[in-house]
Amino acid sequence: MSEVKKKSSWLWPLGLMATGLAGAAVMAFRGCWHSKMSWPVRAQEHSYQVCMGCGIKRLFDVDEFRAYGPYSYDLNRLIAWDRAHGGKVPREVPPSEKRPA
Repeated sequence: MSEVKKKSSWLWPLGLMATGLAGAAVMAFRGCWHSKMSWPVRAQEHSYQVCMGCGIKRLFDVDEFRAYGPYSYDLNRLIAWDRAHGGKVPREVPPSEKRPA
């Protein structure tokens, strides 16, 4: 009975350490998921959001209340991208949302 107890006493911390290392590896390879974005901020006639985890920015359309375009740490690059694409990118409505009134 003492051998079984000895095995389980070192097995639990080993499993905990393996789980922690696996979680760290996923974060290292994947990076930030951008799940916590700030409220829209307005600067240079453009609205954008900032990820609270890593600080990356994304343009925001206040009329449709949604983010659009690529992610970038440089706001000037996002503004240049927006101007190159003619302002706000139109939203494509899926056929399932096109319903008569």
